Formats: sequence, structure tokens, C-alpha cells
Amino acid sequence: MRTPIVVAVTAALVTAGAVTAVTPAPSSAATVPPSSRATATVTNPTTLPVGNTTTNGRVWKQSYRQDFTTAAPLGSVGTKYPGMGTYSGFGDTSGKGRYAPDKVLSVRGGVLDFAVHSEHGQPLVAAVMPDGYAPHTTGRVTIRYKTTKTDGYKFVGMLWPSSDDWNEGEVDWPESDLGDRPRPASAVPGTETPLGMRFEPGTQMFAPTDTTGWHDATTEWDKGVVRFYWDGKLVASTTKAVPKTAFRVTLQAETTIGSEPVPTNAVGHVDIDWISIWN
Repeated sequence: MRTPIVVAVTAALVTAGAVTAVTPAPSSAATVPPSSRATATVTNPTTLPVGNTTTNGRVWKQSYRQDFTTAAPLGSVGTKYPGMGTYSGFGDTSGKGRYAPDKVLSVRGGVLDFAVHSEHGQPLVAAVMPDGYAPHTTGRVTIRYKTTKTDGYKFVGMLWPSSDDWNEGEVDWPESDLGDRPRPASAVPGTETPLGMRFEPGTQMFAPTDTTGWHDATTEWDKGVVRFYWDGKLVASTTKAVPKTAFRVTLQAETTIGSEPVPTNAVGHVDIDWISIWN
């Protein structure tokens, strides 16, 4: 079983079949997110889905939904939303960031905000399991979200093995550096080597728009196929990289992959308007 540090590994680690090595960012003066930041404004909103839904001939039963209607200042999200899980106190995928939910996560104006930033030269990031560590053997996950365009940070919605065994696979959508166009990727179960995992689709595909506006991203993991939707339109699908074991839902705002240091004055935001999960 892999440690929680490796739990955060994503498709972006694999380039030409190799895992990219990284160098931690150097220390410098503290930078904190502005406490006066205005509440994120939801424009062109869609409503949180309530109840079951039918797609591709299957009836999906809603098992979880969250509209973030309860305000939660920094440091109180775990108390206000006790059903959510978080990572805390260890390094992120690249090794440059450190999971610090109490210094990154807050809820206001109906939005869960990941305020990624550095303190004393250390980039602080967060990962959330919306329905805790609930295991899913298939699932449909939709988030409505947007991000700032910020150097040094990325966001990924993931399905990750409940066993923490990377060789069982990994599904990433949406995934991009903050402000870029997301791409879908799913690891082929059983392909882990010292160089990493093999991912599908074999040809990279991207959402038609970037993440600086509000968008709905849906991962649909059905029997024998994984589909990726952006604002209700299919971006890609795969029948070659479909999980066969139980997975959990994870939302990660963290530092970008690569050796470049994170700008210590960078302050980025990932805002989640709502999330819905069906089985």
C-alpha cells in the first residue's frame, strides 16, 4: 500500500513514460491570501442537481450532494462539514507544497474556496474528499467550479483507489494548471512500473475553454467505460483504462508538476460552487 504522500500522484507526473523529478521551492518571506478578498461571484449559474439522473441508458442514484450553504471561516471547514475528509501535514504530488487545510479552505457566499499560497516560503495546498473515504465501484461525479489563473498551482478532480494501491488505476478530471484548459486522463489498471503508469486517452484532449469562468465538469465511470464531460458535452472517453476496484472521490488544489519553484508571492483560488455524486 502506498503512503498518503503518494496518494496525490496524478497523470501529470507521467511524461513520455517517466516520473518527473522535482526540486522543492526555496524559502522566502511569508505571503498570505488577502483576508479582504471578495466572495466569489457565481455568474451563469447552474443549480445543484437533486435526485437521480439517467444517462447513457443507466439510472444513477444520487448518494451525495453539497451546495456549501453553511459559512466556514479558515480553520473551521472540518468542523462545519464533518463528513468531508482532508489530507493534512504532508507533501503534495510534486513535493513542493504541503497540505494545510486549516490555512487554505474556507466557505463563504455558497462557495468552497481553496486559497493556495505560501507562508515563510512554503506553498500551502489542500485536498478534500467530499463524501469522506466512501468507496465507489462505479460513479458519476459533477463539480461546478472555477479558478484564478495563477502560476505554480494546479487543480485536479480525482477518483483514487480506496486501497491506495496506484496499480489499480486513477481517473483525473478535470485537471489543469490554474487558469488553463483541463485535460482528461485515466490510468490503465495493472500497468504500474518504476517509470509510472500508462494513461488513456492515448492522444491528449482538452476542454474547449479554460477554468477562469464557471464550468461543470463530470466524470462518469460506468461498467467498461469512463466518460469525461465539460458543460454537458463529451470531451473524451476510454474503454482501456477503467477501474475494477473501489475508488474514492478527491479534489486536489496543489503545486504544479516540474522543477520550477512556486512563486512565493502567488495567491491562487479554486472555487467549488457545488458537487454531486451518484452511484
